[in-house]
Amino acid sequence: MRAGVLSGGKVLVRDDVEEPEPGPGQVLVQVEACGICGSDLHFAAHGAEMLALGRRMEGVQRGGGEVDLTRDVYMGHEFAARVLEPGPGTEAPPTGTLVTAFPVLPRADGSGLDAIVYSNTIRAGYGERMVLAAPLLLEVPNGLPAHHAALTEPMAVGLHAVNRSGISTAERAVVVGCGPVGLAVIAALAVRGVRTIVAADYSPARRALAARLGAAEVVDPREETVWSRAGASTPLVVFEAVGVPGVLDDIMRCATAQSRVVVVGVCMGADTVHPYFGISKELSVQFVLGYTPDEFAASLRSIAEGEIDVAPLVTARVGLDRLPWAFEALSDPEEHCKIVVEP
Repeated sequence: MRAGVLSGGKVLVRDDVEEPEPGPGQVLVQVEACGICGSDLHFAAHGAEMLALGRRMEGVQRGGGEVDLTRDVYMGHEFAARVLEPGPGTEAPPTGTLVTAFPVLPRADGSGLDAIVYSNTIRAGYGERMVLAAPLLLEVPNGLPAHHAALTEPMAVGLHAVNRSGISTAERAVVVGCGPVGLAVIAALAVRGVRTIVAADYSPARRALAARLGAAEVVDPREETVWSRAGASTPLVVFEAVGVPGVLDDIMRCATAQSRVVVVGVCMGADTVHPYFGISKELSVQFVLGYTPDEFAASLRSIAEGEIDVAPLVTARVGLDRLPWAFEALSDPEEHCKIVVEP
């Protein structure tokens, strides 16, 4: 079959990828749509650094083999697909049913789970077909099109950040950075009923999307600070969704006393903060990642029921042949927000 791979630091399309076969508890699916995630862009550009940092981390469980960057790497975890064939002894929705799924696969030996994210062996969403775990399948409701259902995963990232923040509807939220992650946070805040959402981004296109998804006010940092709009009299809940060195320290310097700072942007470089800012103002800083199965399902429900309009986020839909172009095109925030690949 045909599938996109990362090979030697470049994204390309192979025509001779081995077909995946569903085992017990698995279902073979035909990929209908797969969004390109910012983490895929990060991995394509900084994969060796990410793996090296992972090896240095302690306090986490490790399982499965590490990704070998000298071999083809399969990617694509924001997907919607149609059921083709269940594995042996596996119950599955009828053939042709449009589904999405929490992107993990249980190992056959029962030793744990493998994420469908970066792998030398697990076929992922930038390919014609893949296998999914049958118990984790979610049928796409309400006639939602595949290219919208594929955005369940990135919307779940925003929902998880909002849930972890514990924000109440009466609190004021600040979102610094309106790329796909920041926009997902804004959408989740709006669904939660947070009335005051102030968002900041240099890109006019992204500020416009932030307003459409529920930001009450949007700020161009070149003209004014987000803090001038957010107010200086009450604690804030600030979501850092940029992931660039220096941003977190600046937030700690400027946020009002007793604010909570939720870091959802992935910063790949070493960073420096001044603890004095946090200590002096009794700030709380929290790092978040991913989402739970319940949050994944809730995000699909919010999209399907019209609580979140993801249509404006999809700025291009392309075939598999244009996958390399899409990775390049996403470097321009004025041109694209979310490109969906339709194998």
